[in-house]
Amino acid sequence: MRTILLIAAAVLAFGGTMTVVTTDANAVVCARGVYRAGCVGPRGAAVVRRPVVVRPAVVCRTVWVNGVRVRRCR
Repeated sequence: MRTILLIAAAVLAFGGTMTVVTTDANAVVCARGVYRAGCVGPRGAAVVRRPVVVRPAVVCRTVWVNGVRVRRCR
């Protein structure tokens, strides 16, 4: 009796997993890496480099907090 219950529980768990897990069936597969991104499709592959990120200049301002001058930079 115990073995039948264990087998039934295993079959139900496997069946539940198969109904919840879905897979993509796309014709194009894309991947995003650290330096570049690329896509592969039925007509070939394309690789795209990421643009260089330019950080904005540091902006500082002076405020008064409890009578003390404080310089805050971003």
